Amino acid sequence: MLNKIIDTKLTEIEKIELPESIDVPHFSFYDHLANPNRELGLIAEVKKASPSKGIIKEDFHPIQIAKSYELGGADAISVLTDEQYFQGHRDYVTVVKQEVELPVLRKDFIISEIQIEESVRIGADAILLIAGIFEAERLSYLYEMAYEKGLECLVEVHSEKELEETLAVFTPKIIGVNNRNLKTFQTDLAQTEKMSRYIPEGSLFVSESGIHERRDIDRVIQAKGNAVLVGESLMRASSPEEGIVHLFGGEPIATTS
Repeated sequence: MLNKIIDTKLTEIEKIELPESIDVPHFSFYDHLANPNRELGLIAEVKKASPSKGIIKEDFHPIQIAKSYELGGADAISVLTDEQYFQGHRDYVTVVKQEVELPVLRKDFIISEIQIEESVRIGADAILLIAGIFEAERLSYLYEMAYEKGLECLVEVHSEKELEETLAVFTPKIIGVNNRNLKTFQTDLAQTEKMSRYIPEGSLFVSESGIHERRDIDRVIQAKGNAVLVGESLMRASSPEEGIVHLFGGEPIATTS
């Protein structure tokens, strides 16, 4: 499936027309996750569909969802922009950025320089880079280019091999472990536990996918994770705020005096 998605993305890249840049305030993705509202940072995802689950949210209103996440105490928002497989759109990043005061991650299959420039222009604060797509040298090049343009990067790995190859070339500030195998779409939270021992101490550690309830949060905390990226369980909840409350076992948002 991953190879099919990348083939589609290569075709789409040839047709990209860069939009005019929007003027929006930017927020640090890293800082918000390093100083979370709860004991674990939450990246809440605006997600209509996926290749493995089909339509997740029929009544889909990106701005409303994002604002509810903000009210519910999310630390950052992830917005799917892939159109063919996830029914997202790049405009969703723009409209969300204009309505919330949280860092916004553009979640897509970023494989080229023009997509990085596009991400800057639509207002993203951060982008996803997937280690399984590239040789580590190419990954490092896109990572450095993104930071030079003011974008932070969530560098996603699934296996120990992907992480080792990445760390042999550079050390990402934010490393995500995807509990879903993008080749088979099987998900297992044990992947976070298995990979935790290899995450460099100086990198912020995000667990992605397969997180549905409080006991999953506890497992990530035990694995010394710093944050979670959650989409499906929040999108299927009666409301995004109630989904966040359920995820954290009814824990209130931390307040500062």
